[in-house]
Order: sequence, then structure tokens, then C-alpha cells
Amino acid sequence: MEQTLGHITHTKNLQGLVPRDGVLQPEFLLIPYETRRRLPGWSNWTIRAGVRAGGQLARRQLRSGSPDVAFFHTQVPAVLLGPWMRLMPSVVSIDATPKQYDELGDFYSHRTSHDLIEQMKFRANRACFRRARHIVSWSQWGKNGLVDEYDIDPAKITVIAPGVDLDRWRRPPSNAPRPEEPVRILFVGGDLRRKGGDLLVEAVRRLRDDAGLPDVELHLVTASDVEPAPGVVVHRGLTSNSSALIEQYHSADIFCLPTLGDCLPMVLAEAAASSLPLISTDVGAIGEIVRHGETGELVPAGDLDALTGALESLISDPARRIRYGAAARRLAETEHDARTNAGRIAAILESVAEGRNVIA
Repeated sequence: MEQTLGHITHTKNLQGLVPRDGVLQPEFLLIPYETRRRLPGWSNWTIRAGVRAGGQLARRQLRSGSPDVAFFHTQVPAVLLGPWMRLMPSVVSIDATPKQYDELGDFYSHRTSHDLIEQMKFRANRACFRRARHIVSWSQWGKNGLVDEYDIDPAKITVIAPGVDLDRWRRPPSNAPRPEEPVRILFVGGDLRRKGGDLLVEAVRRLRDDAGLPDVELHLVTASDVEPAPGVVVHRGLTSNSSALIEQYHSADIFCLPTLGDCLPMVLAEAAASSLPLISTDVGAIGEIVRHGETGELVPAGDLDALTGALESLISDPARRIRYGAAARRLAETEHDARTNAGRIAAILESVAEGRNVIA
């Protein structure tokens, strides 16, 4: 399991919810991102992840023998493990294809190389996807990328969104959405600039200057530095799935993530599970959970006027906030239930281990 960004939360969810039923006995091998050693090529995450994953598999082989099936999330640790994937049936899980990630690369400080290197990277990733017995994609957007960019058979791909524990994230009746002032807007994102938090701060400044609107508070859960501003509260040190973090969701009226570049942020599923109306940008797979006019509002990335307008429309319309929030919760129950989705992944692994066809 790749241990970067939202993949850490995804790992924790699977560790707690993948069924240990006597049929499936999971063992989690975690691939950390840190870069302490300085070796040639070690700055490349694919190389680091592949070396670490190969080492962990080798130690596991010596200790317990070969597993019946391997699950790689994401494809990054698997790209260099062709020999291992030929020895054991494997399932690869992605949040985005490498080409989709390249398109968002400017926002992740990620740069493409010259054409020859990019061609080699493409062939290596395509070979990895083809070696996999099955692929799990977090989104239809990711599945489309696999089919259109890497020529992968769509029957080999199952869309399973990252899930949340619906019971833990359910807003208690005592904390139901409220029409009173101030209207609390919540933002959760470690990288304030990439996630559009600085734009959100400016939008809230405009809204607070509008005497015709209800009072507004912005609550930022972030590790980034934030300039003090009226009506802006910064929360630090809140860890994924923690009670303190969940309480921030349950105390909010609107969840806003005006991100400039993302795939499918798990914070949106958490907000949906908390019955919050959603405002975000139409990048990556975000439109699959922020359904414009149904669960929330989509705005163009980087558009301050559109962001301010979307916030203003929800701040001034409590009934629409509640309607969007209820629809978001229903969507979370249908597509983002961590327990259900962990069971679907487990069923795929069992089918692959037994040589059966996967039924999506």
C-alpha cells in the first residue's frame, strides 16, 4: 500500500474493514514515501516504491511463502515488480493513471521527462496494467483513462470508490444542519495553495464585507501557514479519522475544497457522509461526487468570482444547503461505504486467487 496523501487514510480503512473471515487473511505491507537514502535514481518515487515493495515481498516470501494473491495500491509499487506479478496473481488499484497524473503534475510539483523517458514510462505502466489479473479504479474517470490511454479491456476494470465509515461520520441528530448564523465553512487540506485554500480565504473576506449576507466563519484544517484574518480559524494537528476531525465536519454548514489539481479527494466523501453540501472544482474525478445542482456546486478551478458566487448562493439559502447535504449523504451510502467497498475488494481478491472471473 502506497503511503502518500489520501492513500494513508485508504490504507487505514482497509486495515480495519477488509473481512478476516477464514477465506481472506490479509497482510498489509506499507510503502513509505520518505527519502533518507541518497542513491542514483532514489529521488524517483516509482524506483523507491518498487525497491521497497520488492524487499518487503522477498522478506514475506522467506517468512511465510508466496501469497495466494497480491493487491497493489497504487500501481507505483508494482511497476518494477514484473517477476513477482508473474509468480502470483495480482490486482492493481489506482486513483488516477500516470498520464492523468501528468496532466495534473504542475500542482504536485511533478514534471514530465523528455520523450524517450516518457515512452519508457508509458510502456512500463501499460505492461503493469496488462500483467494484473484485475484492476480497481477509484473512479469512472480513472477507468476511462485506463481504457483510452493504455488500451486496457474495460471488462478487466472495476470502479470502487474510496470509502468512509458511514457510522462514524454520520452527523448526530443533536448536530443537525442549522439555519442560524454564523454559517461555518469547512476546508480540509494539507497543502493550502494547491487545494485552493488561499482563494477560499479571499472569497470569505469578500463575503464578510457584504452587509446583506449572514455572518460567515471559515475553518481551515491544514498544515500550511495562514495569515491571520477576521473570521478565519485554523485547526492544526487533526489526524485522519480522528474524533476531533470528525467534529469539525459535524459543526460545519458547508464543505468547500476549491482545489486546483486533484484526482478524487477523500475529504469530499467524508463531507458527504457528514451530510454537508459540497463546493469544489471540476478537476479529476471530483464531478463524480460533487454533482452540480444535486450534492453541491462545481466551479472552475482558480475562478474567485465563481467561487464567491457559489458560496453566496448556499450561505443565503439554508434549505438548499440541507437538500444538497441530504443528497450527498445518500450518495455516500450508495458509493462510498467503506465497509461495503472493502468487501467488494475482498471478493475480487478471492476470485482472482481462485482463478475465477471477476464479476464487477
